Amino acid sequence: MDEWTQTLGTGPLLAIAAGAIALILILIIRFKVHAFITLIVVSALTAIVAGVPMGAISGVLTDGFGSTLAGVALLVALGAMLGRLVEHSGGAKALADKMINVFGEKRAPLALGIASLFLGFPMFFDAGLVMMLPIVFAVARRISDKSVVLFGIPTAAAFSVMHVFLPPHPGPVTASEFYEANIGLVLLVGLIIAYPLWHVAGYMWGRFVGERVMLPVPTIFGERDDDQPANPPAVGTIVALLLTPMTLILFNTGLNTLSSAGVVDGDQLWVETLMFIGTSGIALLITVLVATFVLGYRRGENGTALEKLLDSALGPVCSVILITGAGGMFGGVLRASGIGEAIADTLSGTGMPVILAAYLIAVAIRLAQGSATVALVTAAGLASPAVLAGDFNELQVACIVLATAAGSVFAGHVNDSGFWLVGRLMGMDVKTTLKTWTVQQALQSVIGFVLVVIIYAGVSLL
Repeated sequence: MDEWTQTLGTGPLLAIAAGAIALILILIIRFKVHAFITLIVVSALTAIVAGVPMGAISGVLTDGFGSTLAGVALLVALGAMLGRLVEHSGGAKALADKMINVFGEKRAPLALGIASLFLGFPMFFDAGLVMMLPIVFAVARRISDKSVVLFGIPTAAAFSVMHVFLPPHPGPVTASEFYEANIGLVLLVGLIIAYPLWHVAGYMWGRFVGERVMLPVPTIFGERDDDQPANPPAVGTIVALLLTPMTLILFNTGLNTLSSAGVVDGDQLWVETLMFIGTSGIALLITVLVATFVLGYRRGENGTALEKLLDSALGPVCSVILITGAGGMFGGVLRASGIGEAIADTLSGTGMPVILAAYLIAVAIRLAQGSATVALVTAAGLASPAVLAGDFNELQVACIVLATAAGSVFAGHVNDSGFWLVGRLMGMDVKTTLKTWTVQQALQSVIGFVLVVIIYAGVSLL
């Protein structure tokens, strides 16, 4: 595979990608073929049509599948266990009741979203979403005449906004390194745009679609149990459990940022140890162990009952994990075919303003192959020579970083593993996920870019 070179031009590669995406949608929506099977079949066909060597196709498929599962399977499984413990103990209902009593039913989506913005500062998108959804579902059950979309979209959007635009998340940090940007200014601009961006693209959009798309609360973390324990855990206990992985992950993301800035030595043992504890999977594992003790053993649950309870959390999420992995497989095939590089090379020579070119390159690569990280890194790598050679001040460079990040999140669809993660966790079919989540991601990208350009233009006029 290393010696193979793609000989097809941008046009044929775009046609192949568009045809593959259309085939996925037709098979799943029109003919009701299972998404897992569809994604595998179309991934293999796409690799063949794109000219990937036959001997390498199997490796490309498994690499895309495995690399996605490496980041998703542990988080979803451990998050499901944590959610099952919180739900079974009555803690989710207790926290939901408290939130509604404090904020009211009308402001519940707003409260969930703001809480997710805070939790999302150090937590990666998938880890934060899986951890928060049991609370979201409990609130949705409490307000029984409302769609879960009303509560789920603002929450997922909050984690997405923080993950895309704010250091210490890897996207803006990586782009900052390419552009040699001041990470502090990137953080400052990101903080300025985060709330208004989420309020419009997350909260207001969530309310809009929540009134039009009626979906029941999924049973992925357990079915509604009207016979809740008579002594549910205190709300403070549940809040402390939710804050545990956030605090641990902050060790990793915070120290990684400080290490990149040269403030601490990343090779020191104490730094490496805290960063290890703060990796998403280990942080969730520690939280599950703490929750097992606090919500299980301390409340009189015996070992066998706890084992069965945790085991019951894994079955419902197996489909989510496998379909998400297959989505990563399809994205991996598109990356291996070279379509992203072909589009990026075409756009980079157009002579348009750097901030617009970086955004559009990231958008095109995101749409073509799915991975936001690949879109961001590729776009930043192509635009960085122009940025480094240009006469930009530090604040303008920070804006270019975030413009590139905005492009990398545009309209996630069937070639994005996150599309399948959000859709399946919230119990949405493909058509509904396209109408809700894909549009939300497009709004988040466009509005984020507009806000960044406004700041960029204001700085240029000074």
